[in-house]
Amino acid sequence: MAREQLKVLNALDIAKTQWYHFTAIIIAGMGFFTDAYDLFCISLVTKSLGRIYYHDDHSKKPGILPPNVAAAANGVAFCGTLAGQLFFGWLGDKMGRKKVYGMTLMLMVICSIASGLSFGKDPAAVMATLCFFRFWLGFGIGGDYPLSATIMSEYANKKTRGAFIAAVFAMQGFGILAGGIVAIIVSAAFNSAYPARPYSEDAIGSTVPQADYVWRIVVMFGAVPAALTYYWRMKMPETARYTALVAKNAKQAAADMSKVLQVDLEVEPEIIEKRRGNDFGLFSKEFLRRHGLHLLGTTSTWFLLDIAFYSQNLFQKDIFSKIGWIPPAETMNAIEEVYKIARAQTLIALCSTIPGYWFTVALIDRIGRFAIQLMGFFFMTVFMFALAIPYDHWTHKDNRIGFVVMYSLTFFFANFGPNATTFIVPAEIFPARLRSTCHGISAAAGKAGAIVGAFGFLYASQSTDPKKTDAGYPAGIGMKNSLIVLGCINFFGMVFTFLVPEANGKSLEEMSQENEEESESATEIRPQNGGHDIRKVPV
Repeated sequence: MAREQLKVLNALDIAKTQWYHFTAIIIAGMGFFTDAYDLFCISLVTKSLGRIYYHDDHSKKPGILPPNVAAAANGVAFCGTLAGQLFFGWLGDKMGRKKVYGMTLMLMVICSIASGLSFGKDPAAVMATLCFFRFWLGFGIGGDYPLSATIMSEYANKKTRGAFIAAVFAMQGFGILAGGIVAIIVSAAFNSAYPARPYSEDAIGSTVPQADYVWRIVVMFGAVPAALTYYWRMKMPETARYTALVAKNAKQAAADMSKVLQVDLEVEPEIIEKRRGNDFGLFSKEFLRRHGLHLLGTTSTWFLLDIAFYSQNLFQKDIFSKIGWIPPAETMNAIEEVYKIARAQTLIALCSTIPGYWFTVALIDRIGRFAIQLMGFFFMTVFMFALAIPYDHWTHKDNRIGFVVMYSLTFFFANFGPNATTFIVPAEIFPARLRSTCHGISAAAGKAGAIVGAFGFLYASQSTDPKKTDAGYPAGIGMKNSLIVLGCINFFGMVFTFLVPEANGKSLEEMSQENEEESESATEIRPQNGGHDIRKVPV
């Protein structure tokens, strides 16, 4: 019955923050910890892969991955993620959040391990194996986006819902940090055990055979946090909103939430009847009327954000190398280079990425999603132009620290801004039966942007002088112009933010308009076709 169903949801909306909220954050968040680790750890080892498998005896510089191989290594996981977001988002609405949740995690565990294994030592075989399993790793990661966001939004109370979802997403920062720390520890240990001279002194000897183990260990370690979380994910009950609003079983929803909330929720055993006017599909005129602009807003802003965000994240090493913050490759051995790259990424994660996430957690339920997203895009635009326009100034040795500070601020405002809010809002504004699907569509649009960033920035940032490009690459538009383009993209993200509604302090049913039928009366609607009375329960 709809009345009892609303009591169950009302109990969730007004529930005090309890231990189960924090348990849900940790369980869902560890998935995002693993996601970030797996997606970004590849940027730590791509230069090492070039040295090991693509060494050129006639070159004065260490080997690098050919353009097509580098693009595939960096971008193939995003292709898998995009497909996984669409597929598992849809499946989460059809089968339930919990049933699909375990599938994605096991896929991540298996493919993390398999990514570090290869068939033989032939470069083509190694890279083909790596790319194959990273695609399916990305497929599993893709499922984690809509499911984690939806589960957390449907478990949370309305007062602190934004902070809870943001806390799940903030685990991404710790995943990026963990990738850097693992790479630092592994590379430092191997460099100590197997010291080698720099490439400029000994081209062959600078890459010891044991360097091949370094990248494999770094990549495979992503399976550990995912495996540790599996048992607890399977113990989580299905969300009450899915059980009540999609599965139409108020009795089961109340029973599940009674255990979780540790309160008695009495309901009648009937199955909830479908409510007229609220059973429209994704491709209906009614969905277009109610949520068409909302979906355009969530997809466009996530798409634009990820072009800039993933370009910056995946190619930190290239940007830092070009301004001289990471020494030239020929002055280091292969393992030492991994160490220096990981150290730079770890510093950025500690100083800007992680603080940005937790500023969002602390303030999102106070100042709202819209304000944070608009402010984030605005400052990302400002700092990106501040880097790009006087780019030659930042390349001078005395100004490099200033460049790193400005660069860090773009990460800070990405995470205290649209990188968090684009994840949160789609989990709040769509109907329960379409929530996971719409979040998956929004997230997939983001990954389409990440693919554009991963492939496009790699080529665009090459020097305009063909003689100064990396081996195998055509001339690009240069680092300066590439950063200007990213600044323009951030500006358009700010513009499209105006299509996204504010969900702060509102229940999920209010945002998704699932109670629209009841707006005709503040207290009661007469039953249609002999159905039960439907009364509003205050929330």
